[in-house]
Amino acid sequence: MGDLELLLPGEADVLVRGLRSFPLLDMGSEGWNQQHENLEKLNMQAILDATASQGEPIQELLVTHGKIPTLVGELIAVEMWKQKVFPVLCKLEDFKPQNTFPIYMVVHHEASIINLLETVFFHKEVCESAEDTVLDLVDYCHRKLTLLVARSGHGGPPEEDEFQYNTPMKELQKQAELMEFEIALKALSVLRYITDCVDRAVVSPPAHAASSKSMQCLHPVCWFLSPGKLQQFEGGRWQTVAPSEQQKMSKLDGQVWIALYNLLLSPEARARYCLTSFAKGQLLKLRAFLTDILLDQLPNLADLQGFLAQLALAEPQPPKKDLVFEQIPEIWERLERENKGKWKAIAKHQLRHVFSPSEQDLRLQARRWAETYRLDVLEAVAPERPRCAYCGAEASKRCSRCQNEWYCCRECQVKHWEKHGKVCVLAAQGDRAK
Repeated sequence: MGDLELLLPGEADVLVRGLRSFPLLDMGSEGWNQQHENLEKLNMQAILDATASQGEPIQELLVTHGKIPTLVGELIAVEMWKQKVFPVLCKLEDFKPQNTFPIYMVVHHEASIINLLETVFFHKEVCESAEDTVLDLVDYCHRKLTLLVARSGHGGPPEEDEFQYNTPMKELQKQAELMEFEIALKALSVLRYITDCVDRAVVSPPAHAASSKSMQCLHPVCWFLSPGKLQQFEGGRWQTVAPSEQQKMSKLDGQVWIALYNLLLSPEARARYCLTSFAKGQLLKLRAFLTDILLDQLPNLADLQGFLAQLALAEPQPPKKDLVFEQIPEIWERLERENKGKWKAIAKHQLRHVFSPSEQDLRLQARRWAETYRLDVLEAVAPERPRCAYCGAEASKRCSRCQNEWYCCRECQVKHWEKHGKVCVLAAQGDRAK
């Protein structure tokens, strides 16, 4: 598993075998928290394996033990919790937690799962092992792409406001909103890997996932014009792009174009997708983006350019009126049906039994977090040098108490202390309890 190991092969096998689905009511419980920690370890080990290029046993274990459908089910379950239960929890008048870390773990769970799926779905056998749940995963990705398209009309990237929030719960809501953007970009990558298997999968992605309208609108989401600057979302943050680099294709742009290439040039996908007048009009708008500079960077797109030239001359297809049987995603609908009318009851149950831990429980949990998020592993999986927790500049100084946060200077550390202080003390207490 590479030079740096978080898990031994036998440990990874035990953790993968133990993955299971949890009802919405149990999210945040002790058993659920243990599985969240296990998933984080598997996630980090999968990244280490992929980086080392020495085989990827996590992916092999997930396929061998048939756990990809379990991960897809858990992904959609936590998505539903965030949409249906979390807003109710935030509005409960008698819920004023001093520490929101237990809730943050549930909010962050979706990001952990989609990150693991992005890492392992690079391999086609993983997509095939998802079986029927690949439809549910495509449906999930479509929901996330819809959010990306909606964001493109907001006029700017989602950024954390500099002012202090009134309550810890309001701050947590803002963090969840910021996290949602990165989750959507991960979903884009997963969808692109699924399109690699469109001719091999048991079922083809639903027609709405092949819609060029959603894909076409992704480009302005990853690029943002601010006064005098062009910013690009890369490596988990917005970066100013030098004028000489503005024509260079980013990784996210590449994912969009490869997904379009796979869907539009696949005979299987085209046979299932009705090219109506509206769909034809949307697809032909892509021609404006297929510049010589783009084709030099991704030569295969010349085939896509040829397809669009032929499409411009072809007559649009009339809507199909034949009787068609097709599989549909069912996980979201099933979860909604099972929990309909119970959202407030679930929130109140979790308030009393899950999200109001004692000081001792928090200390024990902090120790487990410290064991899970080992600093040497976090540094190894980090895509770049650490960034200041306050201003975002490149950082070289670490908090001496908890060793978790980085800063570029003493001034930024002092300014960030009001936000970081409680977490820092809790993490330090967990380390001393070891």
